[in-house]
Amino acid sequence: MKGRNFTHALVAAIMAGVIIAPVFGLQIVRRGMQTQLQPEWGMIVAGMAIVFVFQLLRPLAAGLPGVGGRVRLRMPVLGERGRRRMLAALVVFAAIWPFFTGRAQVDLATLVLIYVLLGLGLNIVVGFAGLLDLGFVGFYAVGAYTYGLLYHWAGWGFWEALPLSGLFAALFGFALGFPVLRLRGDYLAIVTLGFGEIIRLMLINLYPLTGGPDGIAGIPKPTLFGYAMVRRAPAGETTFHQLMGWTFNPNDVVVYLYLTALLLALLALFVSSRVIRMPIGRAWEALREDEIACRSLGLNPTRIKLSAFTMGAMFAGLGGAFFAARQGLVNPESFTFIESALILSIVVLGGMGSQVGVILAAIILTVVPELAREFAQYRMLIFGLVMVLMMMWRPQGLLPVKRPQVELPA
Repeated sequence: MKGRNFTHALVAAIMAGVIIAPVFGLQIVRRGMQTQLQPEWGMIVAGMAIVFVFQLLRPLAAGLPGVGGRVRLRMPVLGERGRRRMLAALVVFAAIWPFFTGRAQVDLATLVLIYVLLGLGLNIVVGFAGLLDLGFVGFYAVGAYTYGLLYHWAGWGFWEALPLSGLFAALFGFALGFPVLRLRGDYLAIVTLGFGEIIRLMLINLYPLTGGPDGIAGIPKPTLFGYAMVRRAPAGETTFHQLMGWTFNPNDVVVYLYLTALLLALLALFVSSRVIRMPIGRAWEALREDEIACRSLGLNPTRIKLSAFTMGAMFAGLGGAFFAARQGLVNPESFTFIESALILSIVVLGGMGSQVGVILAAIILTVVPELAREFAQYRMLIFGLVMVLMMMWRPQGLLPVKRPQVELPA
């Protein structure tokens, strides 16, 4: 057994070396008129050593004597009241945190919350219902352009357009559900991928309506009780800081955007956590586990799939409207396939069906690249490496959702 563990650890270390070498182990060096690749053996050997030790010790830690041959750690379980108190404390901390930090940190946290909102929406489709969606960014674009077009052609504000952004994205999700009712797995992924690209190309080609590749600019930020959060309001209007008698500070706008994104993320978290406990949520889980058994129980897979696509798309539309308000500009290049891949990676990395895991993965995949700017040119390579390693050693995700299970005595 020890020899098998050693061999397994050695093979894993060699595979890690093969993956690490082209990503971190080669450095481009310019010498005169020649460009050479210089190997960084220290980085490669260090990575292989870490993987070797980890793989060698993991079976030892998992196979200690105990109940059923393994040690079962009894972690203290919080009651319902304890969980609510902890959640309330986290929400209060998240609300007051931006007032004691810098503008850059708050702006980055706002971006994290956008991806949290999108990840929770896609988690309904992929994590709860088990439907692989590679065109989720299409609903994101529908929500963003709904607000942009309503402002450009009708002069609507953010809070007026926000419900319609979610509604129109939900309608697109409902419309997408019909062509894919009989599809599963890879075929479903291909159709949803094509749907996302069709929306992006339509936004480019409908130039008189959407502005084509240039998009729509000058989109206003959310108001507060009808008062704009800007330095100077249009003639005849009053800004919020003038109403309160404050001196205008650009940081106030950043903090307000953060609090708005936090409100939307909490709304998505609350709704999805409630819905998953309702019959429709149980139906999503039944569809994910076995569609044939789901049908045999008298459930209608058609309605279940449509409801999952519709609700997931609604959250994407809300996120798209806020993205348009935050950026002040929307164009088709903001909604490429890379965004869909990133959102799907958040769900997979955190653990499909795990809401806490999605939040953690959104923080990791958004914050870490910003902290390591010296590796900006290798961002996608590092991103791919992380996903490969996750699929090899922890395919269930960082914080997998706990499934109800019954253990029979041996």
